[in-house]
Amino acid sequence: MKILVVDDDPQILKALRINLAARGYEVSLAESGPEALEVAESIRPELVLLDLGLPGFSGIRVIEGLRGWTDVPILVVSGRTDSADKVDALDAGADDYVTKPFAIDELLARIRALSRRSLAEPDEPVTVFGDVTVNLAAHTVAKSNGAATPVPVRLTPTEWHILEVLVRNPRRLVTKHLLLTTVWGPAYEKEDGYLRLYLAQLRKKLEPLPAHPRYLLTEPGMGYRFVPDPAPNPAR
Repeated sequence: MKILVVDDDPQILKALRINLAARGYEVSLAESGPEALEVAESIRPELVLLDLGLPGFSGIRVIEGLRGWTDVPILVVSGRTDSADKVDALDAGADDYVTKPFAIDELLARIRALSRRSLAEPDEPVTVFGDVTVNLAAHTVAKSNGAATPVPVRLTPTEWHILEVLVRNPRRLVTKHLLLTTVWGPAYEKEDGYLRLYLAQLRKKLEPLPAHPRYLLTEPGMGYRFVPDPAPNPAR
């Protein structure tokens, strides 16, 4: 199991790396908010141990960035004991919270519990909207165009990443800031033109009428929203 440990304390990083590796976990380390997102995108961890007080930007922003494209279990390990900090972390998308100092046995038990929960979840879904089928597990997109056999749609890695973030958050507003920092990194958080360009390309490839999008919608001044087909009414 691949675990990403994010903390700015070298001693804690070393201790966790040794203890987790001794129990068979594959451990990667990050010491700042930006590095955490970069490493996570690179290695695709199966669980994240995350401190909240980080250089660059906070652990809360790391959680928000991760939740833009992955459901990986996130266990916050922080010295902050205020209940408001715990609520903020859980509301942002963390799965559990352990307060420093912690007993290693308790931490390992929390990791095992989150691992079991993750394994029990169903496979990543296939999302269908209009004549488009998006397979998140296989990283494929196909479009039927009215034919019996769907035709694969070629997306660039960046187009796929944007579509994946939107499809994983159906009907939710995904802010421009979240998309930019998740797809390109914190240095691009004000490059709105990038998003307009790539959304236009996605619409040309996936929307029936790109000039009048039905599924990949713009929320002016805020971000974008993926609106799938409504579920059919059950027969009465």
